[in-house]
Amino acid sequence: MLRIADESLAFSVKQYKHMRDSLPAGKLPKTTSAKTGGLETSGTSWWCSGFYPGTLWYLYEFSKDESLKAEAVRAMKLVEKEKDNKGTHDLGFMMYCSWGPQFNLYKDDAAKEVLLTSARSLSTRFNPTVGCIKSWDHGTWKFPVIIDNMMNLELLTWATKISGDTSFKHIALTHANTTIKNHFRPDYSSFHVIDYNPETGAVNAKKTAQGFNDASAWSRGQAWGLYGYTMMYRETKVKAYLDQAVHIAEFILNHPNMPKDLVPYWDYNAPEIPNAVRDASAAAVTASALLELSTFVPKKAAAKYKSSAVKMLYSLSSPAYRAKEGENNNFILMHSTGHKMANSEVDKPLSYADYYYVEALMRYKAMEGKK
Repeated sequence: MLRIADESLAFSVKQYKHMRDSLPAGKLPKTTSAKTGGLETSGTSWWCSGFYPGTLWYLYEFSKDESLKAEAVRAMKLVEKEKDNKGTHDLGFMMYCSWGPQFNLYKDDAAKEVLLTSARSLSTRFNPTVGCIKSWDHGTWKFPVIIDNMMNLELLTWATKISGDTSFKHIALTHANTTIKNHFRPDYSSFHVIDYNPETGAVNAKKTAQGFNDASAWSRGQAWGLYGYTMMYRETKVKAYLDQAVHIAEFILNHPNMPKDLVPYWDYNAPEIPNAVRDASAAAVTASALLELSTFVPKKAAAKYKSSAVKMLYSLSSPAYRAKEGENNNFILMHSTGHKMANSEVDKPLSYADYYYVEALMRYKAMEGKK
């Protein structure tokens, strides 16, 4: 696997140099256009805007190629203005993935202030009565919270460590605890959306937006939960978070509809299985999370989680999922699914699939003592 990781990362370096050279000024890569087949880009307010610079930072860490660092810095500076965006719950994705490496690598004061401002903006979406950060301001929901929101809590735990202001971590802990209480079924699969009454904190409804139906297990949602609780255990050492992560991992790995190559269908309950489209992004997120989870559990479970992550990475690194150089609009992975029920980004590349794939490869190398 080390050989495959090195080869895949070297390929990713070449592919993202092609991506850099193809990007229009001021834009960030999003997916492949369903209409034209060409590169579809986004502005900085799109929730995925941090993943391109974040992937470049990982590839710079691997290659020490200064041109990748320069492109990462250029791209993250495009995203900087989103630090004041109080209309999204995704500031962790947007800001910590892009500006976090600048601070973590160089202890840069400017990056520190950008990230602390981002954490303060994110905190404005927290309702103490509900005990959660509000996810969306659209639709007929009163106070919707999606499982994806677990991924944005790392920005808050980081902010407390850096600033000493415990209010950030308090929000993260409260959100994580409320999510354990309300988001999960007895089998530890997750609902996608919980709609709360903002005045009382009561649960109005348990629904889906991107899954097959309200009772199904949307595959990327399960991955967000696994990653989120593994991260929260790392940051807090609260055992309930480790227990939750283990339960979610077991649900995923033992699911009867998990394909043999461990790249999930877009929903574990999709009615068209075994002919359902896959979601490489769910596999990438899951693999990265399982690698980290394997470092927190007893030996037998650790071996299971690590070997499962490695199998996912083998699959993603194969020609079945990894693009050829210069193809796939210069994204690394093929066959992700953004929003199947809206017929959006179905069987397409996605910037976050690339990000978590590269992160997982880098985590594997670090675990093996090779950087």
